[in-house]
Amino acid sequence: MATSSRSTDQQLAVELAADAGRLLVELRTSGPTRRELGDLGDRRANTLILDRLAAERPGDSVLSEESRDDPSRVDADRVWIIDPVDGTREYGLGDRPDWAVHVALWERSGDPARSRLTAAAVSLPALGVVLGVDDDEVYAAPVGNSGVDGGGLLPPRSGSRPRIVLSATRPPAFAEAVARAVGGDLVPLGSAGAKVAAVVRGEADAYIHAGGQYQWDSAAPAGVALARGFVALRVDGSPLEYNVFDTYLPDLVVCRADLADAVLAAIASV
Repeated sequence: MATSSRSTDQQLAVELAADAGRLLVELRTSGPTRRELGDLGDRRANTLILDRLAAERPGDSVLSEESRDDPSRVDADRVWIIDPVDGTREYGLGDRPDWAVHVALWERSGDPARSRLTAAAVSLPALGVVLGVDDDEVYAAPVGNSGVDGGGLLPPRSGSRPRIVLSATRPPAFAEAVARAVGGDLVPLGSAGAKVAAVVRGEADAYIHAGGQYQWDSAAPAGVALARGFVALRVDGSPLEYNVFDTYLPDLVVCRADLADAVLAAIASV
């Protein structure tokens, strides 16, 4: 049966995220020093993804953290938004699973309000999985010796209290208010993609961030979360906007739908 262009784009997003993840794990175990690893991984994963997109989607535009931005993309109908290594610090440490690869596609609609992310994939290479937009599919990505002994992004739960993941180095000022509002615990975790993945996989219940991000930090994770029925928006409750001129997109909330009102109210109260 023929596949639609959307499903083909989604499969490509998954393949790119998986292949870049495999390259990064192999590189991680091949001997570069910690100082070299982050920059080398960023460059090689970016090259892999861009080369594949140039070959398979030559008419599309690309916004990548590791490439110079071409402002003409804002007029394009299809823009791939890429973060070749989300969580370069965690990746470079060698034994952390909380880093990711992001691949998303934004498409223009005749109604600007309907322009949106139409394909998304978040690879967790150290765990050997890629999360796509379908909630009944987790794509296996055999990546060899990842340096991580199975498990998940977080330890198993010890109780029923909600977990709220956030940055260990840049926790938002409203973090304690959110924790009180939902009766939850604050849990530091690495990259943005890993934090959203923890929510999507049921290891956490919400992710809050206000310390500064860019479109490539949240596009693929938000695309996956939204497609699977989670809430993903700005901390003021406004929608996330992609393929706008300013790449800065500083804050993000991703959470279970039943927690959204309490999380946003707590943020607004601070």
